[in-house]
Formats: sequence, C-alpha cells, structure tokens
Amino acid sequence: MQQQIHSNKVRQVLFLVLIVFLAILLFKELYFMLTSFLGAITLYIILRKWMFKLGTNFKMKKWLAALILILFSILVLVLPMIWVGSISYQKVKPFLQNPQIVKDAFEQINVYLRNNLKLDIFNKANVEKITNQVVPFAQNTIGGTLNSLLNLVVMYITLFFLLVNNMEVELWVNKHLPLKKSNSNIAISEFKRLVLSNAVGIPLVAIIQGMAGFVGYLIFGIQGALLLGILTAIFSVIPMVGATLIWGPLALYLLSQGEQGNALGVSLWGFFLIGSIDNVARFLLQKRIGDIHPLITIFGVIIGINLFGFVGLIFGPLLVSMFILIVKIYVDEFGIADADEIFEPKV
Repeated sequence: MQQQIHSNKVRQVLFLVLIVFLAILLFKELYFMLTSFLGAITLYIILRKWMFKLGTNFKMKKWLAALILILFSILVLVLPMIWVGSISYQKVKPFLQNPQIVKDAFEQINVYLRNNLKLDIFNKANVEKITNQVVPFAQNTIGGTLNSLLNLVVMYITLFFLLVNNMEVELWVNKHLPLKKSNSNIAISEFKRLVLSNAVGIPLVAIIQGMAGFVGYLIFGIQGALLLGILTAIFSVIPMVGATLIWGPLALYLLSQGEQGNALGVSLWGFFLIGSIDNVARFLLQKRIGDIHPLITIFGVIIGINLFGFVGLIFGPLLVSMFILIVKIYVDEFGIADADEIFEPKV
C-alpha cells in the first residue's frame, strides 16, 4: 500500500520554499548593502565590551553610549580611511588613466636586468599581463572606497540598533542558532575570534608595515613616499610576499636609474625592517587574538576585493574563515556516525 505524505510535512516543505524564495529575493535586492551589515556586525563585536562598560561603570543611557562609541569609531576609522582613499586616488589616478607610465618604468627595469644580469623578466608580454591584472584590481579597490557613503550610513544605523539592543540581540542569537548548545558556544566564540583577527589583526599589521615603509622611503629620498607607504600597507595584507611587491620593483627601478646606494638602502630596509615587522607583529597578535592561515588571507583578499572593493581586504578573509568554521561545525553537528545511522538504520 502506498504511504501518503503527512499534511504537516507538505505544509512544512511549502513554508520552507516560501522562506527560501523570500530570502533569495531580499538578498538580491539588498546585496549592495552586504558590506554595511558585515561592517555593523564587525564593529559591534569590537565595541560591545565598551558598550557594557559605559552602561555598567558610568550608568550611561544606552542611546548615549552607542552615539559616543559610533562617534569614536568615525574619528578613529572612517575619517582616516577617507583621507587615505582621497590621497591614494589623487596619486594613482594618472597611472590608471595612462598605464603606459607603469609600462615605461618596467621597461627601464627590464633593460637594466637584461644588460647586467641577462634576465628578461619584465618584457612587454609579461608587463602587459601584469598591467591587465593590476589596473582592474586597483580600480576595484579605489572604486569600492569612493562609492561607500550610503553603505556607511546604513552601517552606522544598523550598528546603533545593535548596540542599543545588545542584550536582546545576543539572547535571540543564542536561542535561535540551530545547533547543539556546545556547538553554539563554539560558533559564537570562534566568530568573535575571527572578527578580531581579521578586523583588528590584519589592518594593524598593515598599518605598521606601511608606516615603516613610508619612513624608509623618506630616508632614501623617494618621490611619492606617502603613496608608496600606503601601497606597502595595502599589499602587506598578502602574506609572505606582500610588501615585497612594492619595495622590490622600487629597488630595481632605482638600480635602472643608476641610484645604487638608494636601491641597496631600500632593499635592506624592506627585507630586514618591513619583513621583520610583519613576522614579529603577526607573532604577537597570534598570541593575543589568534592568527589566520596565510592561504585564507590570500584567497580572502582576492575574493573580497572582487566582491566589496577596498573593504574586501578585511571582509574577504573573514568570509573564507567563516565558511571553514561553518563546515567544521556542520561535521561535528551532523557527523559520520549520524550519517551511518541514516544510511544504515538499525533493524
């Protein structure tokens, strides 16, 4: 006799289909605000401790404490980023409009390497490939920085309500996570650690390396030291080879121009000081807030820049880390033993 599907199951499936349909529709229409929501959640995790302190130690009203923390974050994060973005855009704009400037510089490097070391690394074909990759990357990065006013407004509105309703939000998340209690605690704890590692650790290391690079470029009289320092900070996000992609070609260019002393100085400064800062800073941060695997950072940066522009330097690695965390929790929540019971039920 054919078994009929219970009406409750039918209603449940229809209800789930409706939920998925609405979720896809909402995500499609609100996708452009994804960075706003990610930014609000990231800032909430960073500021939540101070929110509780202002309320507990100073008996401050929630709305006032939230406004103070938002103002603080704008002064510390947003205004410096706007300044850096503006400076970078003005300095990089001529190169984006005329990539031939970059090609000519690499051609001079290639002539020097070919004449002195018999190397033909930066020939026209290779430079063309580099330019075709770097220019769109730079345009995405800068474009994501300049078109973020609406996202900032939405981010801070969302952050305000998260901070004011912090207890209700956290209780709701704890109650509605579809996981075992142990896995819920692990997920929340790991998520906080990942946010701090990506949103605090990565930018902090980048800023330190960028400042070190800027000082070095000033010492050796390099034109455009500020822009090169900013680029050093941005590229230092890429593990192992990041900052080398700036000071390495710069040293070769100085050699091609006959500035052997400055070229040697930039090389030593980059290899020993900037490289050491990267290793030491990452080691110290790893002990305090945890570290992110280099491959996660590399793939995360590539994905993040394509998705979000400049802020993808942070959110890209965070999304990759979250994907790995979700997979780990899924394996623990619905492990092999459970799968065996499903496919080989007990008789």
